[in-house]
Amino acid sequence: MAGVQMASVRIREAKEGDCGHILRLIRELAEYEKLSDQVKISEEGPCVVGYGLYYFIYSTWKGRNVYLEDIYVMPEYRGQGIGSQIIKKVAQVALNKGCSQFRLAVLDWNKSAMDLYKALGAQDLTETEGWHSFRFEGEVMRELAGK
Repeated sequence: MAGVQMASVRIREAKEGDCGHILRLIRELAEYEKLSDQVKISEEGPCVVGYGLYYFIYSTWKGRNVYLEDIYVMPEYRGQGIGSQIIKKVAQVALNKGCSQFRLAVLDWNKSAMDLYKALGAQDLTETEGWHSFRFEGEVMRELAGK
């Protein structure tokens, strides 16, 4: 599939009117990750071609951090540096908010994403420190909470 040529790309924080565009990209990401059945939110609309969803977390040793929950660029717009620009924008936000780290996770089969993150200077904590991610959800959370 040939890439779509773009005159320029603008990376900016999302606005309320972007919700439909972002939802479309979330659905595409879910399809890409073979998790379409997990998307439970709704609304529609095209034009935005990528997004990065981040929030602030706290490290016991390093203080305030940013966690990039999702990054996605439509397939036909990949290879143009948009993903790198999104990552750079999140790094700017992190620094402007006094964060010492910027974290993210990637599926083990997504080699192109891992290669990009490493090329941009990210450390693979699974390789270097042996970290594994875990999650509690649904019934397990209710049982833990005694509800």
